[in-house]
Amino acid sequence: MNVLLWNWKGTTMVNSAITARGLRKTYGDHTVLDGIDLTVAEGTVFALLGPNGAGKTTTVQILTTLIGADDGRCAVGGHDVVAEQAGVRGLIGVTGQFAAVDELLTGRENLHMMGDLHHLPRRATRELATDLLTRFDLVEAADKPAGTYSGGMTRRLDLAMTLVGEPRVIFLDEPTTGLDPRSRRAIWEIIRGLVDDLGVTVFLTTQYLEEADQLADRIAVLDHGRIVAEGTAAELKRLVPGGHIRVDFADRAALDAARHALGPAARVLDGGDGLTLAVPSDGGVRSLRAVLDRLDAENIEAGGVSVHTPNLDDVFLTLTATEQESLA
Repeated sequence: MNVLLWNWKGTTMVNSAITARGLRKTYGDHTVLDGIDLTVAEGTVFALLGPNGAGKTTTVQILTTLIGADDGRCAVGGHDVVAEQAGVRGLIGVTGQFAAVDELLTGRENLHMMGDLHHLPRRATRELATDLLTRFDLVEAADKPAGTYSGGMTRRLDLAMTLVGEPRVIFLDEPTTGLDPRSRRAIWEIIRGLVDDLGVTVFLTTQYLEEADQLADRIAVLDHGRIVAEGTAAELKRLVPGGHIRVDFADRAALDAARHALGPAARVLDGGDGLTLAVPSDGGVRSLRAVLDRLDAENIEAGGVSVHTPNLDDVFLTLTATEQESLA
């Protein structure tokens, strides 16, 4: 699905599955989305990260044609979500925060029902159901009522039902909320497999920082209806202070020589054997190379080198705190 999408500014963007420009949505005096821009590349996982009430679900509802925006334009798979709703709906699958599973039916019957809704031939539906039950590790529970499933099994079935229509773009709105860590990681493996094996595009909303870090090719941080930062996990981590290069030494003489060579910014890390220096860094290759080149120039041997950057918790707290201060 190589799609050229018009970006409403006179240029085109190649292989974009989703684009949005200037999306706004208000309810009375409350602004939910305040002019957000998004571009999601085909065949990737894009995570929209934010706290409750940030506008994540509203964004998904607009992109999936469930509600209209007050202003702005957006397209999915090359189809305008307002003018070409049928085209959008034919391309997408949606899994909401609450599983859309009929608990009175078995897992297999739920999948058959979805095949009927998509007007698939009966034989094709049976074959697809068998394949999906295998892919989602539900074979043993296939003929048991869905009401007897655990939370993780129910979520896997819900996601399997989304795939019956063979969507090219899948929207997952907080898909692992309420799941235990083991079930959450199982869902992560499935989501990553959908992209790697089937080439679909996944638009994921989540409040779990680790989830975005593990899954997403790109992450946008949404707060108070605005995109406050966007990039890869590594790029976002470099936005906040605290990153450093950790250099280990075999003895005190080498450490002292390195402190002199690297200047006053280098500090001895507390704890351990006291033979590790921390040198401030943005986490990039250039800063790492500069440290290593300086040590080589002074003939100082390092026992080990590692790069440490802030995690997404640090990024999120820093960015949202800054945004809240600017709104005060």
